[in-house]
Amino acid sequence: MKFFAALLPIATALSLCNAFVPSSIASVASKSSQLDVSSPAAAETDDDALINTTPPPTRPLSPLTFAGQMEAALIDKFGGAEPIQRVLDSWRWAEMDYAHKEFMGPRQDPPATDPKSSNCHQLAPSYVADLTCRQFWDASQFDWAKKLESSFDEIKKEFVSVTADMNSLSKKGNNIWAGALSDDAAGYGEGWKTLVLVNRGMWDPVNAKLFPKIARAVHESGIPMTECFFASMQPGSDIKLHSDFTNFVLTSHLALVIPENGNNKCRLTIGDEERQWIEGEVMAFDTSIMHSAVNESDEMRYILMFRMWHPDLTEVERDAIQFVYDCLEMPELLSEDAGTRWMAEERVKMARTFPDVGGGGGSSSDKKSGFGLEGRGRKGKKGAKKNKKKGGGGGAGSGFGA
Repeated sequence: MKFFAALLPIATALSLCNAFVPSSIASVASKSSQLDVSSPAAAETDDDALINTTPPPTRPLSPLTFAGQMEAALIDKFGGAEPIQRVLDSWRWAEMDYAHKEFMGPRQDPPATDPKSSNCHQLAPSYVADLTCRQFWDASQFDWAKKLESSFDEIKKEFVSVTADMNSLSKKGNNIWAGALSDDAAGYGEGWKTLVLVNRGMWDPVNAKLFPKIARAVHESGIPMTECFFASMQPGSDIKLHSDFTNFVLTSHLALVIPENGNNKCRLTIGDEERQWIEGEVMAFDTSIMHSAVNESDEMRYILMFRMWHPDLTEVERDAIQFVYDCLEMPELLSEDAGTRWMAEERVKMARTFPDVGGGGGSSSDKKSGFGLEGRGRKGKKGAKKNKKKGGGGGAGSGFGA
């Protein structure tokens, strides 16, 4: 198997790979890619073509491109194309700049039948075929959700205590309460900010150590997450209708601090279904469907937010997508030099290991990635401004939506 001889910088790799990988910045659609089925222009076109798209046929990518080299590495690593065919198709569609659009109203309970009056539209340039799409999922079916809810009192207590001194927190942590860093993420509003614990499966050991009990509770819950971060929302603010562009991960919130809890002041709408955040409760939903949020209270709202693998993915498909994540973070994984690949594999392994957060229960040593990975996953503005369809990294000030 021939891999890249000349390794690409991560920014170059990201810009070439066009729309496949979900990440936390810049997930709000640009004006040109939003679904506007109520505009006058819509009446002059084929309504079904405007609302629904059909994935085109795919074929192997050129081995002379980064995308082709990634495809070859996937096939080699996972024993052929058959077990990961859906992932390969997704990767190829991304390279073709295909964006999946589908009216999901008829699949909901109760169903919606009018695409012009409904917001239950899926917009997913990062798309794996044949995955269940529903607005809200029953979080009680997930064991990890029950574990997080049972740890809520301890989680909230630590969160309130650590964030009480924001100046100290900002000096100690990485990209504390960073906002959306790209123009395409402007729909989130200035009042939406994040503090990252996990990005693309890699722990931020500095931030995790600031919240040791929370980090340990998340780790021990067993949630199949790709990202984990706190998200704040200022009083009197809203998040405009948008898609997070990716259907192969779901989003989940554990409500931490909800002003006027239970009085319907802080609400999340997925498609046509609206729910309020309730402290201590977990919600799970699909943000490839158009969604929005509002905080009508006079105080800040805080949640613990996750991106997790879609339950319909097979284990090998999850591993394949994770491998893509890892390669985008560290292109050295595609080196044709065995020693370089081994070093990269070790760095990734360490970054994905739960760090020593103190107080017992962590890893055996303070793993700040002895191979120099501690800076990964905390991209600043340069990395965050890459392709709007995939974002620029779940680290520094990241988050997928409401």
